[in-house]
Amino acid sequence: MKRILDIRPREFGTYSKPDILASIKAAEGRTLLSEVIAPAPALFHDVSNVELAAAFGADMMLINMYDVNAPSIDAYAYQGDHLLKDVQNTVGRFVGINLEPVSEDPLMDEKRVISEGRKASLTTVQKALDQGAQYVLLTGNPKTGVTNKEIVRAIKEIAATLGEKIIIMAGKMHSSGIASETATEMLNQTHIKAFIDAGADVILIPAPGTVPGFSESYAQTLVDYIHSHGKLAMSAIGTSQEGADSDTIRLIALACKRIGVDIHHIGDAGFMGIATPENILQYSKTIRGIRHTYRRMAMR
Repeated sequence: MKRILDIRPREFGTYSKPDILASIKAAEGRTLLSEVIAPAPALFHDVSNVELAAAFGADMMLINMYDVNAPSIDAYAYQGDHLLKDVQNTVGRFVGINLEPVSEDPLMDEKRVISEGRKASLTTVQKALDQGAQYVLLTGNPKTGVTNKEIVRAIKEIAATLGEKIIIMAGKMHSSGIASETATEMLNQTHIKAFIDAGADVILIPAPGTVPGFSESYAQTLVDYIHSHGKLAMSAIGTSQEGADSDTIRLIALACKRIGVDIHHIGDAGFMGIATPENILQYSKTIRGIRHTYRRMAMR
């Protein structure tokens, strides 16, 4: 097992679940995950956004709005039943998808209805595995109505059957439209303990400064709590600040580094469907310098 900084592209597909988690931990807070939206038009017509994000230095690809019943990524050369495995082999990164545990709770805004292939269930996770996913993130997009209660339910269902085969990430990067789960009420130690007890491997929290009330000191208490239970912590820029100026990205990245997260997530709404590529690069340079950034970009 190598730390993720040293894994060559051709090796990413050979890592087991325990080895993936160990490789991230060994990198000591220098793992960058970039999120892209599968159906969003690619910035360049003949190069997919997932390929672009990898080229700018991300170690892990998180594919959002991916429907396991109709697997497709805009502008990606291969479209078929083993799409995620092909992405893994082509870009040479760890690859996973978002799945959403939606609820019927009232929303602050008009609810967005999503397809069954994007909802979190044992069936969709099994299909994601079959298609090549190495991890799933149980979270919500804006206005989809994902609650912490439903996240716990989904974790339990998935972990009981597939927990040894796939990494389960869980948490919230914004309210997903739920009025009772905003600011610091979005995530607290009680929620995190429920995720961990249900079987989550990685806990996602908003990066300091990305949602109201999520200060560095508050986020620090959550990361310490996650680590005290032997789990990995992931910060998230999920409120379109991935399209802010590079100085803002640098400040958020340094805050996440200070609080001790293991994985740094940068979202998909800089341009529609991907963070501003320069900000992926800026984030990478901030958390690990040009040495490891350029190595990741150049490794073959």
